[in-house]
Amino acid sequence: MATLAVEHHPQAVSVSFDESSLIVELIDGRTISVPLSWFPSLSQASSSQLQDWELLGDGEGIHWPQLDEDLSVTGLLIGNRSRR
Repeated sequence: MATLAVEHHPQAVSVSFDESSLIVELIDGRTISVPLSWFPSLSQASSSQLQDWELLGDGEGIHWPQLDEDLSVTGLLIGNRSRR
């Protein structure tokens, strides 16, 4: 039996934070929550710097202009961490 592989590009629609987590809501209704400690530039940022984010493309990535930080939604889903 053949299996049909469906190509899917996860897309973010919103980004928020709590004391220790980056929280990303996806267009398909899922929510990703990852520790801020995975991303040193985010974990050391001020609240105003964290809130200054923009979506890249159709939501495939997130960019923080003040921090020069970019994260891909796919990377978050597979558990990529910053190596800085």
